[in-house]
Amino acid sequence: MTQDGTCSGGGSSYPSDCELTQALLEKARKRQESTAKGYVWKSCLPKAKGLKLFLLDVDGVLTDGTITYTHEGNEIKSFHTRDGLGIRLLMESGVEVGLITARESEAVNRRVQDLGIKYVFQKAKNKLKIFENLLKELDLKPSEVGYMGDDWLDLPLLVRVGFAATVEDAVPEVLQVAHYVTKRKGGRGAVREVCDLILEANETQSGLLEKYLQV
Repeated sequence: MTQDGTCSGGGSSYPSDCELTQALLEKARKRQESTAKGYVWKSCLPKAKGLKLFLLDVDGVLTDGTITYTHEGNEIKSFHTRDGLGIRLLMESGVEVGLITARESEAVNRRVQDLGIKYVFQKAKNKLKIFENLLKELDLKPSEVGYMGDDWLDLPLLVRVGFAATVEDAVPEVLQVAHYVTKRKGGRGAVREVCDLILEANETQSGLLEKYLQV
């Protein structure tokens, strides 16, 4: 590839790796441009721009809210792989990610380890206190933090952060205060949807896509 981003060489009847990558990038960009983004999505871009920390509830957000117990009494949770990649992409772009959940689960511990999430708070009965402590620890303003939750315990954070998101099947009180409501349900790619919005707001999506298309 030359300095201006074009592919050098050529002459072969088959496209080079560089030419294939460029074609894929161009197709992805055109698809992204042609995808109709609604007014709410566009209106949320300024709110999501400049976020330094994105906090998430777990049950009903990263999962569908279902809790399953084995015969031994162990708790089973299911996570969506696209949500996981979305979280990884956010962290690669420089946005820290954290989980705050009222429950405690070994499944969450495993998911956190897999994704490399640094800030994790389980059995959090007072989410607001944890939020305030994080602001002090990381020297952040509320406007630099995003939060995604789906139920009453999440309301104190949703009304304080710079960008508040929730899932399509959240309780009515949360739907009323959230800046953005996903088209997908919790545990079904809703977190990835919000991660994509944040990446677009911070103009880091194209660079990450190009990196993943390199061969």
